[in-house]
Amino acid sequence: MEISFICNGRKRMAAISGETRALDLLREDLNLTGTKEGCGKGECGACTILLDGKPVSSCLLPAAKLDGRNVLTIEGLKGDGGKLHPIQQAFLDSGAVQCGFCTPGMILSTKALLDNNPAPSVSEVEVALSGNICRCTGYGKIVEAVLLAAERLQVKI
Repeated sequence: MEISFICNGRKRMAAISGETRALDLLREDLNLTGTKEGCGKGECGACTILLDGKPVSSCLLPAAKLDGRNVLTIEGLKGDGGKLHPIQQAFLDSGAVQCGFCTPGMILSTKALLDNNPAPSVSEVEVALSGNICRCTGYGKIVEAVLLAAERLQVKI
């Protein structure tokens, strides 16, 4: 089966089997290795991508479901001129990055949240990130990073 979709702003075509997961297509065929496999059960959030702007677990998503859709991975989240996106910079500035394994999923979940709610409360941030597990930082610095990113995006820094 052949599918066609937009990935990180670029049209892509791929030949897949009916059993190909979106995660495998992204990592193995497109070499977009920022999307990680943690649990393989959709529980940890390491494989989070944005599908038409919504966070989804790519480890559970059949690649066929990408057909005709818009996919954003961490590699596609760039600021102007290839600089870090303000969300990425806020994670660094807040000390919300430790080992980095969960970071791409956390950042994409943050983008989905801030695209729909530019000024979230702490509890709204916690709910938005509830599908992402971090084993290193705890969540205080991550919530701080999301709120900092929201502030910076509102003033367009």
